[in-house]
Amino acid sequence: MSKRDELIQKYADDLKNKCGMTPDMDLLTKVTIGCGPSIYNADSSTVAAGQPAELETVKKNFLMKKLGLSDGPQLMEAIESVIETYGRSERNKFRAVIYYMLTKHFGKESVYK
Repeated sequence: MSKRDELIQKYADDLKNKCGMTPDMDLLTKVTIGCGPSIYNADSSTVAAGQPAELETVKKNFLMKKLGLSDGPQLMEAIESVIETYGRSERNKFRAVIYYMLTKHFGKESVYK
């Protein structure tokens, strides 16, 4: 099993056990690939939910650039909602899991087809 496949399994476990979701493995794989090499770096593979600058980066680089959403309060509300689902106390919030949940939240799966 490749390193990426191992990470995808870990993300799927987080979605099932921490977020109470049954992951769409095809979409999760595409979102993970879309994260690029950042998934292999301990710092960039997670989202620092307590840092406003980090959340702003998720909003601008993922929601607006990748998913093509227009700016508005609903974007930050969605990020906060996803973080609540993941669990604020959860130390490692994986970027691929957050991006997956945001993609599902906005119904933007077609971006990854």
